[in-house]
Amino acid sequence: MMSATSTPMITTDTICAIATPPGAGGVGVIRVSGPLSTDIAKQMLGVSLQPRRAHFARFKDRQGQTIDSGIALLFAAPASFTGEDVLELQGHGGPQILQMLMANILALGARQARPGEFSERAYLNNKLDLVQAEAIADLIESGTEASARAAQRSLAGVFSEAVNKLQQELIDLRVFVEAAMDFPDEEIDFLANSDVLKNLASVNDRLKTLLAQAHQGQLLRDGINIAIVGAPNAGKSSLLNALAGRDSAIVTDTPGTTRDVLREHISLDGLPVHVADTAGIRESADQVEAEGVRRARATLATADLVLLVVDSKQEREPQLALKNEAPKNIPCIEIYNKIDLTSNKSKVDEALLTISVSAKTGQGLDKLINLIKSTVGACVSYEGVFSARARHLDALKRTQHHIRAGYQQLEKYNAPETLAEELRFAQKCLGEITGEYLPDDLLGAIFSSFCVGK
Repeated sequence: MMSATSTPMITTDTICAIATPPGAGGVGVIRVSGPLSTDIAKQMLGVSLQPRRAHFARFKDRQGQTIDSGIALLFAAPASFTGEDVLELQGHGGPQILQMLMANILALGARQARPGEFSERAYLNNKLDLVQAEAIADLIESGTEASARAAQRSLAGVFSEAVNKLQQELIDLRVFVEAAMDFPDEEIDFLANSDVLKNLASVNDRLKTLLAQAHQGQLLRDGINIAIVGAPNAGKSSLLNALAGRDSAIVTDTPGTTRDVLREHISLDGLPVHVADTAGIRESADQVEAEGVRRARATLATADLVLLVVDSKQEREPQLALKNEAPKNIPCIEIYNKIDLTSNKSKVDEALLTISVSAKTGQGLDKLINLIKSTVGACVSYEGVFSARARHLDALKRTQHHIRAGYQQLEKYNAPETLAEELRFAQKCLGEITGEYLPDDLLGAIFSSFCVGK
């Protein structure tokens, strides 16, 4: 394990990258960070920049030829995103122009930044913690308004503040427990004269709440994978179109129209959903259709939720037999479709995970969306939710394990030594979230998933 230092990192190399997306655009931004930033600015612009003031300038190569013109900004250390001297050049967004500027900056002593290296330097220079650094990537990659707002809350420190508060409570408990252990001659009944058990229970309750909030944040960040399955012509593609709000899939009265897996990324009340519309599952001598059925079965294995579409006009039992195709540990909602062609009304049974709808008219779709969200544990409102990742949930669960273990050791065996050790482990688990304690290989893995230039 490594511990994040409170001393800013001192770097000798200067990094640069194109910070705008690939392709042509009206504006292109190049970011430079490191000790050579000021010197590079002076050589390319021919003037000394005043920090935090926008300058219009011509960007020139080493021969004095103008490459482009635009806005130059200098942020002097430590008042910058990375904590180092940072130069930003905002010129025209043509790929060739940006590459020419990059080549000139590299020739002046900088090197190409690795993915996420600017954010990594910001973290190492104590400009933000690891949760906030990850929130930057989450904000960039957010697919819904709710997930973007959740990432912004993490970037603002909402998640970190909750973790730090819990960690301080664990530290206070450790101080009390270890102090009591240092005075064995006092013959004080450790349990009878302290509120340790009560405080432990209180910390565990708050940790349970934080874990539930982090779960919501992970759902918003990662979304859920849904597989729509059913017999041919049950209305699977019509359901996909209804959920997506557009004609993504071809719909005909001919059974077997869908031959491959059609994937759509949609938002259900702010929840990112990755939907896979599969071929109707049946035995077929048609080679193409058989391959589609094979792919449908493979898609089921990676789903978080299965929507089994049943044609209400047809015999149900053979269609419900398809439920056996789904893995037993994956929830499956039975959707009785085409109620517009029957006398049935939309009904929902959350306990049995069944609902009747009309994908054609939209009847019952609002109830289906609510049922999907409740089945996967998504909350009704995302107000106040912050973004979180799988590693955060893992660390919180391990923290919870150590707190419960310490509680049991003290309650059953009056073992303050074991409690103190469990509290130390719990504190380290929380420290992994914000980056105070990190496995040696985790930092590189986290920032390598970032885009270049951020």
